[in-house]
Amino acid sequence: MNFEVLDPGLAEYAPAMHSALDPVLDAHLNPSLLQNVELDPEGVALEALPVQESVHIMEGVYSELHSVVAEVGVPVSVSHFDLHEEMLWVGSHGGHATSFFGPALERYSSFQVNGSDDIRQIQSLENGILFLTKNNLKYMARGGLIIFDYLLDESEDMHSLLLTDSSTLLVGGLQNHILEIDLNTVQETQKYAVETPGVTIMRQTNRFFFCGHTSGKVSLRDLRTFKVEHEFDAFSGSLSDFDVHGNLLATCGFSSRLTGLACDRFLKVYDLRMMRAITPLQVHVDPAFLRFIPTYTSRLAIISQSGQCQFCEPTGLANPADIFHVNPVGPLLMTFDVSASKQALAFGDSEGCVHLWTDSPEPSFNPYSRETEFALPCLVDSLPPLDWSQDLLPLSLIPVPLTTDTLLSDWPAANSAPAPRRAPPVDAEILRTMKKVGFIGYAPNPRTRLRNQIPYRLKESDSEFDSFSQVTESPIGREEEPHRHMVSKKYRKVTIKYSKLGLEDFDFKHYNKTLFAGLEPHIPNAYCNCMIQVLYFLEPVRCLIQNHLCQKEFCLACELGFLFHMLDLSRGDPCQGSNFLRAFRTIPEASALGLILADSDEASGKGNLARLIQRWNRFILTQLHQDLQELEVPQAYRGAGGSFCSSGDSVIGQLFSCEMENCSLCRCGSETVRASSTLLFTLSYPEDKTGKNCDFAQVLKRSICLEQNTQAWCDNCEKYQPTIQTRNICHLPDILVINCEVNSLKEADFWRMQAEVAFKIAIKKHGGEISKNKEFALADWKELGSPEGMLMCPSIEELKNVWLPFSIRMKMTKNKGLDVCNWTDGDEMQWGPARADEEHGVYVYDLMATVVHILDSRTGGSLVAHIKVGETYHQRKEGVTHQQWYLFNDFLIEPIDKHEAVQFDMNWKVPAILYYIKRNLNSKYNLNIKNPIEASVLLAEASLARKQRKTHTTFIPLMLNEMPQVGDLVGLDAEFVTLNEEEAELRSDGTKSTIKPSQMSVARITCVRGQGPNEGIPFIDDYISTQEQVVDYLTQYSGIKPGDLDAKISSKHLTTLKSTYLKLRFLIDIGVKFVGHGLQKDFRVINLMVPKDQVLDTVYLFHMPRKRMISLRFLAWYFLDLKIQGETHDSIEDARTALQLYRKYLELSKNGTEPESFHKVLKGLYEKGRKMDWKVPEPEGQTSPKNAAVFSSVLAL
Repeated sequence: MNFEVLDPGLAEYAPAMHSALDPVLDAHLNPSLLQNVELDPEGVALEALPVQESVHIMEGVYSELHSVVAEVGVPVSVSHFDLHEEMLWVGSHGGHATSFFGPALERYSSFQVNGSDDIRQIQSLENGILFLTKNNLKYMARGGLIIFDYLLDESEDMHSLLLTDSSTLLVGGLQNHILEIDLNTVQETQKYAVETPGVTIMRQTNRFFFCGHTSGKVSLRDLRTFKVEHEFDAFSGSLSDFDVHGNLLATCGFSSRLTGLACDRFLKVYDLRMMRAITPLQVHVDPAFLRFIPTYTSRLAIISQSGQCQFCEPTGLANPADIFHVNPVGPLLMTFDVSASKQALAFGDSEGCVHLWTDSPEPSFNPYSRETEFALPCLVDSLPPLDWSQDLLPLSLIPVPLTTDTLLSDWPAANSAPAPRRAPPVDAEILRTMKKVGFIGYAPNPRTRLRNQIPYRLKESDSEFDSFSQVTESPIGREEEPHRHMVSKKYRKVTIKYSKLGLEDFDFKHYNKTLFAGLEPHIPNAYCNCMIQVLYFLEPVRCLIQNHLCQKEFCLACELGFLFHMLDLSRGDPCQGSNFLRAFRTIPEASALGLILADSDEASGKGNLARLIQRWNRFILTQLHQDLQELEVPQAYRGAGGSFCSSGDSVIGQLFSCEMENCSLCRCGSETVRASSTLLFTLSYPEDKTGKNCDFAQVLKRSICLEQNTQAWCDNCEKYQPTIQTRNICHLPDILVINCEVNSLKEADFWRMQAEVAFKIAIKKHGGEISKNKEFALADWKELGSPEGMLMCPSIEELKNVWLPFSIRMKMTKNKGLDVCNWTDGDEMQWGPARADEEHGVYVYDLMATVVHILDSRTGGSLVAHIKVGETYHQRKEGVTHQQWYLFNDFLIEPIDKHEAVQFDMNWKVPAILYYIKRNLNSKYNLNIKNPIEASVLLAEASLARKQRKTHTTFIPLMLNEMPQVGDLVGLDAEFVTLNEEEAELRSDGTKSTIKPSQMSVARITCVRGQGPNEGIPFIDDYISTQEQVVDYLTQYSGIKPGDLDAKISSKHLTTLKSTYLKLRFLIDIGVKFVGHGLQKDFRVINLMVPKDQVLDTVYLFHMPRKRMISLRFLAWYFLDLKIQGETHDSIEDARTALQLYRKYLELSKNGTEPESFHKVLKGLYEKGRKMDWKVPEPEGQTSPKNAAVFSSVLAL
């Protein structure tokens, strides 16, 4: 409410809002109102005066029950009855909140909400209270603890909030928009534009949102779209208050006069059934507040600022006898609220006093209030004495509060090591006297120990039972639940919980609060998701792959480019690499290398994921290198030829390839030199296992410049001889890829040992000494971080388990040697920033990504990636320019500290792949992306089917003069077949739980012209050939029959998925609008990302909020009088019907300008559907005129 309009005298409160309160009471302030209010400047509380023992309240008539001071001299800005507990909340102009318990108004809590702004609205929730100030939304517990603090833009001036459901909030103010905020994620989800700015009051019914504007208008908005449905121009000056009950809307406000604004004594009342005003209600007070108080009738309570209150019926006459007076301490009433039970009224005045009026001596604020939690009294004096000398004294006599927080005795994993209890050996006497019956042994009890008791002994020195010192190659052989507490929650394998709605109600935002796109893990062989993300965030690779397009059906570079395009378009929603993995499964080399996992192996974790992803890394680089070297100009995709690379080598080779010379020296003295190249290196670890320091740079140099003794053919000796083979580097790559090869205990122990040595060296470097079994005291760590020792000292957690450097420096010598050294931040400060000097062979590489294997016996392990996301990605996705490390765990994406990317606790986190990139790499490559898909993909093409004839053609390709333009309509429908059945289990209560959804594959895609003389004629009707085994053709729902997808016997227009995918991609990129029914699932299975403004889905056009979705068949029967989908589904029929339904929608809603009339049509639709149980009546003479019209049109053309 805008108080500045009400009375000019309120302006005097602003300058003295936070000034020290004068301890002298005002002359008109009643001392009996004070209850423990601190007025003394020294902080001594005044003793509360006793309240009257009995207050006479007449049943059914409102009378004053209690008055209390919230804050002396500071006006009350808002009051609110708690909807969950028997409490009254009061906010002041000084930003202070106070709560009172029960009808006696006992002070419950009091705390400061904002230091500079007044509290403008209060809303109670189940777990706390929402407070709205000028540009701040704060959620606090009832005791005063902050749950979240959401800062709005400084230019915002908020006045009202509305809770639409348990987790969604609307916030409005003097600006020209209303914000929608999700209380679960504390993020702004929508911003609705408001044509008339200044929304200071909001209400809601089951039909509309009601917004009251400072201009005197009240707008009615749709619950789903927030569009204006109706608008009432109530007052010419300003709106003071309004309320809604049933079909009545009552308003009060100010009218413009010659001298300014004057309070209007006529209440404007509107009938919401006819959307028109009824007879205004004249009252005898100057109305500032009004509320419906429906008890036996729809009474209205009208309150003036001076304290007068009048009750009257909204459709009757106001009686002066129904006026009663509130005696405010201050000159003005500032706020008014009614309890949910309608038994209590609360008034707040300009002197900080709160007045409670009730209609009964013992009122309740809510019909069903929960019990309020109070502070527990001290129980120390009442505890019985405990004698510690008694062995049988139960420790349960000591009361311990129930808490979910971590106890002090719960040691962190870094300071403790769980030791398994070793099973005691079986007594020799039992083994001697045992008699076996089958595989069961029986023996008498020798009575040598107590029954069912085992002595508890820990053998710390016995490494046989130390399961944490081993890194097993697979989950087989590990303990049942080893180090379960060690694996951090964000590193654990994430799974999608499926419901009846599939993925629609799964909250992906809970796992990913960034705008980067995750990848879904439920697809077979999705273990490579982390590596796909690594390749995507390499800027030259991303641009190169998206510029590539060739004519191969299963080209991994093309499919990866399509997937990268989806990741670019996504704004935080997860994508799936189904098409890429489908092409991946068809590559013979992938199967030969063992990269194709069976579903059972992937689910149980039998495959060694660390070895698997390293082989996959080598395979994908080699495959991309080969795909990009083929420079044939595509014939099926005209205009897609322009290559990104030179004729000699691909850009993948330029990025990853390392040129080298392999020298073989025989003992006879002959030397053979052979030039070669490699796309990645494998770490080769030294054989010496002593605890000496061995830098990562030394191991890397040993691995790159590898020297080994082996048997090789010698042309001089003409036989196999022992030779010394060495490798000399001629040219270093721009991206250094390293497979760590930590596949056994030997390599794991080496990483662990080097990390411990590096930790000791780091401690000494920062000024401390460390021994094998010494723990550091807090004072020691304070000295390490003191300014005398070092300005910036990393914490102990940042130094643990770190051996990998963030940067390495390489220098090529004149004799083809290589110098490698670690490059740290300290070296930057000492020697200056590192610069690559290519003329002298000096290069600096920075760590860009690490892929790690998570050992977790519960899930079989998983693969995650730490990726350093560059400035260009942040600029494109989030509009900021900075670099940040992120954890990518399938669809879980979370920013992390950079030290976490190089910390490897070998007990559960094992490194697999490292990516280092040259500094300023992006400046060397052309990073422009040109869409390689051209309009020629829509032209006519040959069918793969051998038996197809022209007479079987069901579509007419587009002509050159019919090429789609931006905004053109295209009817779309797709049919699918099942490749893998759904995996589900029945719970004990009889409900079904989906473990893994069925895997679908698109089998037919149809696109129909949406305008022009050939409207309704399909221009795409492609059957998709598949090489994978089809489990179920779903003929009843898809119309696909066995043999339709087989090129040898099919009579349909058969194409590849890639060919049809390119057609749809071109239509999306050109900006057409797709019309269909249930397009969300279609695009998901096709694996396409389509902007929401290009989708017109009849499922949602003909849908009412919180109602069921309606089938296309029922909609066609109801609106078009068509009976479709008789025996099977046909995509041409469905696509054309969806287009006709969209035209019908535009006709019924007058192109969206009359949503009210269309709402009535939808109500009739749902009423008819309920009567007919949503079933279309069967025709008397069953005919199938399904394709008659289309075939005749096609043949005529």
